[in-house]
Amino acid sequence: MEVPRLDHALNSPTSPCEEVIKNLSLEAIQLCDRDGNKSQDSGIAEMEELPVPRNIKISNITCDSFKISWEMDSKSKDRITHYFIDLNKKENKNSNKFKHKDVPTKLVAKAVPLPMTVRGHWFLSPRTEYTVAVQTASKQVDGDYVVSEWSEIIEFCTADYSKVHLTQLLEKAEVIAGRMLKFSVFYRNQHKEYFDYIREHHGNAMQPSVKDNSGSHGSPISGKLEGIFFSCSTEFNTGKPPQDSPYGRYRFEIAAEKLFNPNTNLYFGDFYCMYTAYHYVILVIAPVGSPGDEFCKQRLPQLNSQDNKFLTCREEDGMLVYHHAQDVILEVIYTDPVGLSLGTVAEITGHQLMSLSTANAKKDPSCKTCNISVGR
Repeated sequence: MEVPRLDHALNSPTSPCEEVIKNLSLEAIQLCDRDGNKSQDSGIAEMEELPVPRNIKISNITCDSFKISWEMDSKSKDRITHYFIDLNKKENKNSNKFKHKDVPTKLVAKAVPLPMTVRGHWFLSPRTEYTVAVQTASKQVDGDYVVSEWSEIIEFCTADYSKVHLTQLLEKAEVIAGRMLKFSVFYRNQHKEYFDYIREHHGNAMQPSVKDNSGSHGSPISGKLEGIFFSCSTEFNTGKPPQDSPYGRYRFEIAAEKLFNPNTNLYFGDFYCMYTAYHYVILVIAPVGSPGDEFCKQRLPQLNSQDNKFLTCREEDGMLVYHHAQDVILEVIYTDPVGLSLGTVAEITGHQLMSLSTANAKKDPSCKTCNISVGR
C-alpha cells in the first residue's frame, strides 16, 4: 500500500537527533539516533517495549523511491502509531575528505499496512547506495513517544532514470535545441597513438568501449552501454566540422550515411551541462537488432529518425540528407565496431581545447535548464 509521500523530510543542520517533519501524514517530533541516545528534551518516553522491526525487505526500487516492509512480534503491535526511518547515504571510502558529510535523513510516517512507499527526490538520488534502519513508535496523549530499539541496518542501491524520467529530460532538451543545420559527416578526434593502436591490435576497426560516467548521475547508459563516440556539429559559417577539438589532433571522418541510415535506430540518452552556458545532448545510434539496439530499446526513449529536434536522416530526391541541432552540442554514440577503411584519418589544423573535454564530467545539479525533479 502506498502512503502519502514523505516529501517533507528535512536535513537537520545541527544534530541527527533533531529532525522535524510536518505534513498531513507526518508529525513534528524529535528522534534519537540508532544507538538509542536521546536528548534531554526529546519528548520520547520510556514505557513498555514495542516490537523491533526485523527481516527488513526493500523492493520496487526506483531512482527516487522504494518500498519497505518488515516483520515484528504481535505483542503491543496494536499500540504502534508511527514508524521512524533512518536513511543515510553509504559512506564512500574514496569521497573527498574536505567535503561536508551528508546529513542523515530521519523520516516519520503514520503506521500504515506494509509495505509502505518512501518517496522523495531531495533525499534520494539515483544510482546511490543507502543504509536504512527502522523503529516503531507509539504517540502518547501528552505528545511523548514510546519507541522500540532500532532494527538491523539494511543496505540498498537506488535505480537509474527510467524511460519516464528520460522523456522529461528529452522534453527539456527540445526546448533549447534550436534550428537544424545540414551536415554530411560524423567525426571522431583522438591522438595519433590511438589510431596506430587500432590498426595494429584491432584489425583496423575501432571497437566499442563502456561509456564513462559523464552527464546525469541517473543516466542508464553511464558505465553500461558500449559504443564509440562521434560528433557531427558544424561551424555555422562554413557548414564543416570545427578545426579545434578537446580530444586529439587526429580526426577520423566518415560519411553520415554509413552510420545513420534506415537500418539503424536512434535513441535519446542524456541532457546535461558542466556549469557552462552551453548544453550537451547524448544520442545513441544502433544498428537494428544489434545488442546495442536491444539494450537501448529497454532503457531509452526512441526517436523518429526523420522527425526530431536533434538529429535527422531524410530521403530527398533519392538521397539521404542529414541535419543536426544548432544550439546544443551533440555527442553521438554508435554501438557497433567501425572500420577505419570506411573513412579517412587526418590531422586537424586547429587547437586541442582540453577545457572542453566531457570525459567523466559531472552535471551541474543546480541548472534549471537540464535538471528534472528527481535525483540528479
